[in-house]
Amino acid sequence: MSSVKNVIKDNYNMMLLKDYLREAIKEAGFSHAEISKTPTGTRVALHVTRPGIVIGRKGSGIRDLTDKLATDFGLKNPQISVVEIEKPELSPSVMCNRMASHLERGTAFRRATMWTLKQIMENGAMGVQITISGKLRGDRSAFEKHTAGILPRAGHHAEVIVAEDIAHVNTAMGLIGIRIRIARKEKFVPEFEMKTEKPKKAKQVKDADTGKMRDETAAEKKARTESEQIALEEEKMKELETLEEEEAKLK
Repeated sequence: MSSVKNVIKDNYNMMLLKDYLREAIKEAGFSHAEISKTPTGTRVALHVTRPGIVIGRKGSGIRDLTDKLATDFGLKNPQISVVEIEKPELSPSVMCNRMASHLERGTAFRRATMWTLKQIMENGAMGVQITISGKLRGDRSAFEKHTAGILPRAGHHAEVIVAEDIAHVNTAMGLIGIRIRIARKEKFVPEFEMKTEKPKKAKQVKDADTGKMRDETAAEKKARTESEQIALEEEKMKELETLEEEEAKLK
């Protein structure tokens, strides 16, 4: 087999592996996998938002996943490690999956888009662009593009700081595609200078024991699984005002 065919075969296998991991460890908030070959086997680093779900009780999840990668995908002696994502909202893969889950549960596409855009920008992104396409409203296909912040479009600068991912979701109207591009401040080229906004104050909540107001902690916001995260976001999403609601008020 020629070298070109080997490259095509490897890329095709990696695509199948990514699709499998996206579905198999969906509840763990799968982002991406880094695969490298070593003399002793194959190293697989899984980047997820909730490592405990992948590892499983007493490592049972890791063992099952290792057997699956060895038998079904032909990886030689796979050695799996799990890496936790510090800021899931700045990962295009995670946000694509979350937005797809909202659309599957029947959330209006524009409300889900505005919510995702808001979450990404509030967590420190320099810029974001969300493109959603498919049968959004009727029988004819259409697309909408929503942008916030600063997002380089071309050149080396864009390649360095912009990450993107694509997800597809089946709805009652048909297949809908989601593409999210995120520019991160951490990878900003040092020759440029960026003005930073003042940090927002923490949200105040009422303590159930003392009755006094205090800052909301990160532990109270964090869900155990991606399904719980989607359910929590749906409740908060109801408070978001869409463009259609703003137009109705002006009439």
